[in-house]
Amino acid sequence: MKSSNYLPRLIALELTRNCNLDCVHCRASASKGPYQGELETQEIFRILKEIAEISKPVLILTGGEPLLRKDLLEIIKEAKFLELNPVLATNGTLLTQELALELKEAGISKISISLDGARAETHDSFRKVYGAFEGALRGIKILKKVNLSFQINTTVTYLNLREIPKIHELAKNLGASAHHLFVLVPVGRGKNLKEEVTFSKELEKLLTWFYYQKKNSAINLKVTCAPFYYRIMRERAKEEGLLVNLETFGLDAITRGCLAGISFCFISHIGEVQPCGYLELVAGDLRKNKFKEIWEGSQIFNDLRNFKLYKGKCGRCEYIRVCGGCRARAYELTGDYLEEEPLCEYKPERFYLSQSLKL
Repeated sequence: MKSSNYLPRLIALELTRNCNLDCVHCRASASKGPYQGELETQEIFRILKEIAEISKPVLILTGGEPLLRKDLLEIIKEAKFLELNPVLATNGTLLTQELALELKEAGISKISISLDGARAETHDSFRKVYGAFEGALRGIKILKKVNLSFQINTTVTYLNLREIPKIHELAKNLGASAHHLFVLVPVGRGKNLKEEVTFSKELEKLLTWFYYQKKNSAINLKVTCAPFYYRIMRERAKEEGLLVNLETFGLDAITRGCLAGISFCFISHIGEVQPCGYLELVAGDLRKNKFKEIWEGSQIFNDLRNFKLYKGKCGRCEYIRVCGGCRARAYELTGDYLEEEPLCEYKPERFYLSQSLKL
């Protein structure tokens, strides 16, 4: 399929690397700046226009901490004017009622706030700032008061793996519209979080548990950076007699596991385009090329769209089109973004049969 047939449905725009927290798992190693060379307001406006010329994706305004960007409201208004769908990812600690109302009026329809623990001790240890948990809860309270929809994002590591069910209950009790899990990709400061030997097996159990919460939760549930969750979904559904087609099951059938370079990309604070924020490979520079040129012409993007190039068990897996394996984790741990997913426990029959025939 030609690259022109692929359209971005989700784009993350890193407005700044500045941050008021110092999180242990931060992919950007973001901290208090200033950072040199960040995109200026008019540069961002031009980039948004170039995006709008080929697609109308959800635009995730992220950081660092995007609330530290002084022209944030202008950027939101411009995105809305161009008929993009801007949403905001924040740690929540800097929200005020006045700012929340301004964000809503400017055109933000949803805000994500990160909670990596169900209690202050866990969350604050992740964020490396005392009071971060209470600050996030205070921000959530403000969003509820101004009637602005919010979701809870949680980064899953071996440090908080067993606390995820409690975080999920907290998300529901707080009135979140969704709970999204982001499984750690060891980049940035996350490289210092060494996985326990049993992490992949425990993660498989956790994601299976998360699948069954769909029956008990009125809120939207999604997993990012663990594309094999989409394989787990289909395995469990098949056991329940719900599966008709591997590629058309449930609300999540509109997406797939790893979206990097396929329907998603990341734009850094200096205008570099990456397949995702965790796959630190530059597909193009928006200060030198137009967005369409990069989206359609990048060799990296075109490689990611060609499943025949995928290696190891991912390349021979029957779930490749609904999963694809985390390309960022593969790159970080093997140096090759087309290699197999390191955390997946699944053993594709075709792959292991071919391996045995070589012996």
